Amino acid sequence: MFEGVSVSLRCEDSNSSAGWTLRRNTTKQQKTQCGAGWGKPKDSSCDISYIFGWESGVYWCESREGATSSSINISVSGGPVILQSPVLPVMEGHDVTLHCKTKTTPSNLPAAFYKDGSLIRTEPAGHMTIHHVSRSDEGLYRCNIRGHGESPPSWISVTEKPTTSAPPPASAPPPAAAPLQLVFSLLLHLVVFCPYIISTVIMVSLYRPRPTGNGLPMSISMATAPSSQAEQRLAEDSDDIVGVTTEHHF
Repeated sequence: MFEGVSVSLRCEDSNSSAGWTLRRNTTKQQKTQCGAGWGKPKDSSCDISYIFGWESGVYWCESREGATSSSINISVSGGPVILQSPVLPVMEGHDVTLHCKTKTTPSNLPAAFYKDGSLIRTEPAGHMTIHHVSRSDEGLYRCNIRGHGESPPSWISVTEKPTTSAPPPASAPPPAAAPLQLVFSLLLHLVVFCPYIISTVIMVSLYRPRPTGNGLPMSISMATAPSSQAEQRLAEDSDDIVGVTTEHHF
């Protein structure tokens, strides 16, 4: 940035910006916080109403617990030309636009852009866009406006694109049972239940009533048959006894 402009720096995080303090390292001061000889602190921000060239350096945020943020480099130029570039690292795949500006108007004059000392190209409007940056685009950039001068170098950092974790694989449905497994399961059930079925059939067969010739149950016929035979045998025995007695009287 040009010397003499006003700058406002602010510490922020995803939860809260409270409890952070701006600190910096310059050629004259080391690890000094906002309000201690430079800047005007307000909550977690710091306002510099007029920045000098010697205030170029590294700036960062620090919490009460000692946690620190990523640092940024601020370059303050007293010259007529500056190159405005992102102060934070650029993620791979994003676009970056560099602006070559003069302190006097108009600021959109044709400018030549350089990377690591080599000419990239000349842009008529004074700004150059790098599409889909990669790690190879990281380096030291500067610009030059004919008749006005050259800018101080500006370092551009490129960070790798974060890799997204693959979603967990969906649970596969249980495999269908093979025909052999189905046959085995059927045989197993038959082996288990067949003895019960066979024993039930046998018991029913034993206790089922069976008809006889005279129409009465067999159990009754078997009970009355010995009684008829006994009467017939007793009559025969009586005839024998009578016969024997008669023979003795003659």
